[in-house]
Amino acid sequence: MNSIFAEFASPLLLIVKGLLVGIIASAPMGPVGILCIQRTMQKGRAYGVVTGAGAALSDIIYALMTGLGMSFVMDFIDKEQNIFWLKLVGSVMLFIFGVYMFRTDPRKCLRPTTSHNKGTLLHNFTTAFLVTLSNPLIIFLFIALYNMLTFVIPGNFVGQCVGYLSIVAGAMLWWLGLTYVINKMRSNFGVRGILRLNRTIGSVVLAASVIYAIMTLFNLSLY
Repeated sequence: MNSIFAEFASPLLLIVKGLLVGIIASAPMGPVGILCIQRTMQKGRAYGVVTGAGAALSDIIYALMTGLGMSFVMDFIDKEQNIFWLKLVGSVMLFIFGVYMFRTDPRKCLRPTTSHNKGTLLHNFTTAFLVTLSNPLIIFLFIALYNMLTFVIPGNFVGQCVGYLSIVAGAMLWWLGLTYVINKMRSNFGVRGILRLNRTIGSVVLAASVIYAIMTLFNLSLY
């Protein structure tokens, strides 16, 4: 029974981890997040969704680059003590990222809109992709998340595909949810709403990093 549960839980856990990575990587209200909110409010939800999809495509490129780059240290993390330190370092990096998110004023990313031309969905997708691709610092966030969750699986092509597809799914879940909320609250969601959202996300990331660090220090596990 235990072996059957383990076989079922392993891919399920990988999917959950991938979803978490995708959501956390997409959640910060940087330039592309503000762009997604602006387009949803000004052009409609479809334009916000394709903006998020463009960002998700860029994120998965950086996620793959990070995963392939980290694969050379897999022998290193085979040892339990090394895994402990990697998880702890990942928690610290995520904590720093949470502080940055909480303190950053996303209103500085707002761009005044003077044109009423919506552009095509493809154009909106492409511009969001390029905006996100122009920020390679996202790699450090992926490193922190991979270390925390021991996400990279060497020598398992199917597992890697499932994991990376889960990251895309997590990212799109975030963008679909965000555009839905913004579309419903269009008349009430202003600049202060964006600031509150970013601080809420930063607080959640800070709490998650602290909880995970405590779990690592005391050798606690959810699985």
